[in-house]
Amino acid sequence: MATAVPVEREAVAAGSSGSAHEVRLPGATLHRTGGLDLLAAGVGPALAAASVSAALTAAALDGAPYRLVVCAGIAGGFLPGAPVGSLVVADDIVAADLGAEAPEGFLPVTELGFGTVSHRPPESLVREVAAVTGGGVGTVLTVSTVTGSTARADELRARHPRALAEAMEGFGVAEAAGAHGVPVLEIRAVSNPVGPRDRAAWRIGDALTALTGAFGKLEPLLESWNPHERTH
Repeated sequence: MATAVPVEREAVAAGSSGSAHEVRLPGATLHRTGGLDLLAAGVGPALAAASVSAALTAAALDGAPYRLVVCAGIAGGFLPGAPVGSLVVADDIVAADLGAEAPEGFLPVTELGFGTVSHRPPESLVREVAAVTGGGVGTVLTVSTVTGSTARADELRARHPRALAEAMEGFGVAEAAGAHGVPVLEIRAVSNPVGPRDRAAWRIGDALTALTGAFGKLEPLLESWNPHERTH
């Protein structure tokens, strides 16, 4: 279970059973609680990918590879589909700003002839998680620069009409998981609308509470899930 920062990790842990203890690895520190390994992987796709890859490599070398990687945390939500306090379950994890600007507009890196910009979590797992948590299902965008204007929010929605949320780590986590052949899932609790940065309107506490509630319901499902589908 990968979050960006410790406060998100603690929100997930609060919904899990059992007490946590630290497991130190080269390049990462896990908090093991119940049946989950929790990792504050860092902010942004690059650091998140590096941290998650370190944890995946250590587990594989130890002879106990992970069956699933979950990226979790708070996010900005695209209104009206993802209001503040709601949960979003990604059925597509997309790198929204990985590419190039051109006279005709933004070109994703795939149109430049290399790379990938999308990872799709297992469909059955997405359905089960959404049913258990009541979360909305849609695209979660990964950005390296958080949206701060209506124009930018409108541009992203035009390019990704199914987008429900925007965060900074999902694609990096998915890239690490994909390199190890492990399925990935992304769950986000909405703390603010995507658009102009109005800190007074943020509800980070409410989003963290929603995250705790979600994982209080999800732990048995995640522990028992059989990875019969692979990521793309």
